[in-house]
Amino acid sequence: MSNFWMDLRPVLSSLSRHKTAAFLIVLEIALSCALICNAVFVIGQRRELMNVSTAVAENELVRVQTIGLRKDENPDVRTREDITLLRGIAGVRDVTISSQVPFGNSSWNTGYSLRKDQEKPTAHLSLYMIGERFLDTTGLRLLEGRDFLPEEYQSMAVLDKIEGDAPMPSVLLNHAAAEKLFPGDSALGKEIWNGDVASRVIGIVDDILPPNPRQGNTAAVLQPVRFNYANGGSYLLRVAPEDRDRVLKEAGVLLDKAMHERIIFRLERMDEMRSKYFREDRALAWLLGIVSLAMLLITALGIVGLASFWVQQRTQMIGVRRALGATRHQILRYFQLENLLLSSAGIALGMLAAYAINYVLMKQHELAPMPLWYLPVGTLGLWALGQLAVLGPAMRAAAVPPVVATRGLA
Repeated sequence: MSNFWMDLRPVLSSLSRHKTAAFLIVLEIALSCALICNAVFVIGQRRELMNVSTAVAENELVRVQTIGLRKDENPDVRTREDITLLRGIAGVRDVTISSQVPFGNSSWNTGYSLRKDQEKPTAHLSLYMIGERFLDTTGLRLLEGRDFLPEEYQSMAVLDKIEGDAPMPSVLLNHAAAEKLFPGDSALGKEIWNGDVASRVIGIVDDILPPNPRQGNTAAVLQPVRFNYANGGSYLLRVAPEDRDRVLKEAGVLLDKAMHERIIFRLERMDEMRSKYFREDRALAWLLGIVSLAMLLITALGIVGLASFWVQQRTQMIGVRRALGATRHQILRYFQLENLLLSSAGIALGMLAAYAINYVLMKQHELAPMPLWYLPVGTLGLWALGQLAVLGPAMRAAAVPPVVATRGLA
């Protein structure tokens, strides 16, 4: 301990004579700490979001969506004929239709309550209206209960003609929705309310991803409704990964021949939908990564530059210390201790600024709170950067020979 205080006194004395330079390097480290911590945190959040699971056979699914150029008197019949055509394509394992698909961007949401007279819904759920064989086509796992029976499916065209809330006797919930509505309890067989309509939960499925995962709501409800091509339904085809591009081309040709008076405006693979959906997130992550590396480089160069300047300014002082018996190791330790003090002061200010910035982002952009473990990890990282940056100038200082102490004395 006595050796530490002996080393500390000359360091503090030297810093007190160079307040401006010391303050600037502390400020630079603090700014780097604040910005880099938040940048790394945002990058981590984006990477976590980009790697989220859809709970479906993503690499085997393709999406086909069409829209008519004129009003179809019976779109349900056309939709059934389309599905039959699509099932006949070589390599197609199964076909279904759905109101929504993961990464579809446009999201339907609805509130569900546990009682009919409840003022506010217990949870807001992403709404999937799914046709027959949805689970088999998408590969979505049934965790509890059963799938819909054929007689439980309803036509969207019929539901549109019903005045008031349409009946929906049975629904499926994904696991996240079941936990929201019935935390710690099984949702299977329970009754839930959407306005004045009561539905029985007949099954729990894996956490299928809502069409717009950026919204942060992973809870979803699946209703047995036969959507059709005219009201925005998407055909989902399950095929082997190597057949996806070929099947998409054949599907477009077949559907166009079957009905010329419509536009086929989506022919896409689900993995490509994921890539397109997260394009901006990837760009942001790369940009923040480049900025973080630039900040680290600037900080390191600032430390090197300041340390080199101080070595040049203190050459004679270093020579005197060497002449009085100071070893190279002691000179090296002197500059490393000096950098450690500056880095610690900068890190302390930087961490306060980092959490202040995070707080603003939480309020303005609903970002999650920064984990506390960023504090020790960031501290160790910046300490290591400072010690590496100062090592070169410190070694040059340690190499100053004692003879320089006599220069300028004659």
